[in-house]
Amino acid sequence: MLTELISTEPATGAVLWQGDAGDADTTVAKARNAWPAWAALPLTKRIEIVRRYANHIRSQSEQLAELIARETGKPIWESRTEAEAVIKKVDISVRAYAERTAQRHLPSQPNMRAAMRHKPHGVLAVLGPYNFPAHLPNGHIVPALIAGNTIVFKPSEKTPAVGEFLVDSFNKTGLPEGVVNILQGGPDVGKSLTANDDIDGVLFTGSAQTGVALNRQFASRPDKILALEMGGNNPIIVWDTDDIHSAAVLVIQSAFLSAGQRCSAASRMIVKDELYERVVKEVKRIADRLIIDEPFSTPAPFMGPVIDNDAADGLTESFLALMSHGGRPIKHMARPLDDRPFLTPGIIDVTDMEERPDIELFGPILQVLRVEDFEGAIAEANNTRYGLSAALIGGSATQYDQFWSNSRAGIVNWNKMTVGASSEAPFGGIGLSGNHRPSAYYAADYCAYPVVSMEAEQTRASIGIGLKDED
Repeated sequence: MLTELISTEPATGAVLWQGDAGDADTTVAKARNAWPAWAALPLTKRIEIVRRYANHIRSQSEQLAELIARETGKPIWESRTEAEAVIKKVDISVRAYAERTAQRHLPSQPNMRAAMRHKPHGVLAVLGPYNFPAHLPNGHIVPALIAGNTIVFKPSEKTPAVGEFLVDSFNKTGLPEGVVNILQGGPDVGKSLTANDDIDGVLFTGSAQTGVALNRQFASRPDKILALEMGGNNPIIVWDTDDIHSAAVLVIQSAFLSAGQRCSAASRMIVKDELYERVVKEVKRIADRLIIDEPFSTPAPFMGPVIDNDAADGLTESFLALMSHGGRPIKHMARPLDDRPFLTPGIIDVTDMEERPDIELFGPILQVLRVEDFEGAIAEANNTRYGLSAALIGGSATQYDQFWSNSRAGIVNWNKMTVGASSEAPFGGIGLSGNHRPSAYYAADYCAYPVVSMEAEQTRASIGIGLKDED
């Protein structure tokens, strides 16, 4: 069991944060004790408190961005966009709650009223990832708080410092004690948290492997809400287009932003046979120009390292495994520094591989497949158990309609990246990518449940049929 956590900066190896693992049962008890009073607060008061949190983050946004950059290795320009997303999430969540969970008056009989309102679940466990250690857990926590839930947040053991910053920010803005609680620790602590019978649900963002394990764990517990946002093996199709450069740019951005550590990153580029040589040449040309460096370096890097050396080792081994099973390297993945997790983008043609692994390669690896017809491209795009994000670059409006209708994914784009979904929209997928509980704008749906009430101010009732005459 991991009892002491040490977070190091991927780019430099410097120790950033040290701390002890927490106790799940004690932390859940604090959230449970705080829940009745928090749920009883008027909605306007809860919104006022989370708005104060947004204002606090706004005043500390550069500090948060620098912390994200140091702990994840992401370039500072990208970390600033994450800090900004944390701030914007509050207003978006307020609007989403009003739209998705609005009170409604229903048709009713005379002298009676019928209404539909929403109630919070209670204590919700939030399990956060390391790739967006502020934005993604924040996207669960804020809607859950607005709905009236209390929170136990376990950050990734790889990004505890950002997790601590978020919870400290909540608690500095007038949030009652015990409403938002941090639980630091490794996988064992996470298992203790999800096994605690006093939680009312789990909001999870992370790998499919962990998500499937949670799904099994809660299979016999329909009383617990479970929202899973997992990974992807996402396709990007390049079809008939005259602008090869723009197509290649969209592919590069889809595959290699955040060093490929996005659940919506493009893992597979599917190219029309006639365009193959031109597209692959341009994608490789741009990939060769990408600056890979430390977060604060000048000139600004396109991408930094992956999260740690273990991840870098695993990705290097995955690229070699693709080569050994018939993949033809277009651009070799390289490790510039042996003791740091920097990786250059790897591009490999897997068209002739007899068996291609249907796994999430969470890093800068792009697999390339060439196909002859559009139906074959769609079939190849759907050749996965995942279903998060998919994009078509080029093609006609008719072909996009065909792609949209037949694509098995929760996000389907045309002439846009697979990444960078708007927080104003739902975010989620099917298959191994999610359990039909999309997050972002639709997070309000899993943070509260509808309650229908029939109400009359006086007790008045009679039975008009089916009674025997009185003696």
